[in-house]
Amino acid sequence: MLIFDAHLDMAWNACEWNRNYMLSVKELREYERQFENLVPGDCTTTWPELKNGKITTIIATLLPRLNEKISERSFFQSREAAYAASYGQLAYYKAMINRGVIRQIHNCEELDSHLAEWEAAEKNGEENPDLPIGFILSMEGSWSVLSPGMISEWYDQGLRLLGPAHYGPDYYCHGTGSEGGLKEEGPALIKAMDDVGMILDVTHLSDQSFYEALEIYTGPVIASHHNCRALVPGDRQLTDEQIKLLIERDVVIGAVFDCWMNKPGWVRGVEGKSNPEDVSLEDVVNHIDHICQLAGTTKHCGIGSDLDGGFGKEQTPHDLDTIADLQKLTGILDRRGYSQEDIEGIMYKNYINFFRRAWS
Repeated sequence: MLIFDAHLDMAWNACEWNRNYMLSVKELREYERQFENLVPGDCTTTWPELKNGKITTIIATLLPRLNEKISERSFFQSREAAYAASYGQLAYYKAMINRGVIRQIHNCEELDSHLAEWEAAEKNGEENPDLPIGFILSMEGSWSVLSPGMISEWYDQGLRLLGPAHYGPDYYCHGTGSEGGLKEEGPALIKAMDDVGMILDVTHLSDQSFYEALEIYTGPVIASHHNCRALVPGDRQLTDEQIKLLIERDVVIGAVFDCWMNKPGWVRGVEGKSNPEDVSLEDVVNHIDHICQLAGTTKHCGIGSDLDGGFGKEQTPHDLDTIADLQKLTGILDRRGYSQEDIEGIMYKNYINFFRRAWS
């Protein structure tokens, strides 16, 4: 089955972690194992592995953060440097486009054309067709937007989604692990996004920033990689109240695969509480199922794996070796009684239909 993954930090991994994503997962793991403490754990994702798993369309990020072990150092010390880093990541995507590995999707026409090629190859039984992976460009955190007026510049560069926050306070609002609402220029940023038609990604917004942003923003909203607070406590997760509000806004919520977001009591880096064997893809599906039960439909669920988003196999469900194993979700959903139509929606069609609505 074809798959749409709503959150992958491909350029950040390639540039910040210095990874050659043209290698197979096996080759990249073998290379990185030569160096002690180079990366948190074995990778799960490369461009060839995406194709192996029929992950044909993704939301790919610009992520203006540094891989620093001291959390304060993970922020760029100047917003101008964050701006430059995002343009560097954008250059990586352009290089991959020129190589024929990926194609950028800006609008409904391009999305439909891309999907038609992949669906035709699937119908013809082609296992690994010579087709590029489609990507829609997003930005996670807004340090690289130097003023609300710069939204137009980034839109012209192909940016179609913005999540104004990441971890901690951002320039315009508050994110995961911090408390507070929109800052002084936050409302202007949200209005500028609305004006150009840039989709708001509520992922990582603090609770107060979440509600304040949705009060201002009138356009299409997405939750690219979020799980449920009712199942795993913590401000990184969505409350049932937030989920219901997003359902009213016709949002699709992407299930994220990081272990600590899927199993209560799983704690990163704590001995006895951080064993990936304690988490499975069944736990991920629990979050999908919770949203489906709240909504009374499957149309608001998708995948936003965030695989290799600053972690590797050490924080990934034990029954997922590479991103190609996202295909295993189909069997789990089937065993739980989901119809073929519902499974296709969760795996890719719900997000495809979301962007058709958003761009119509």
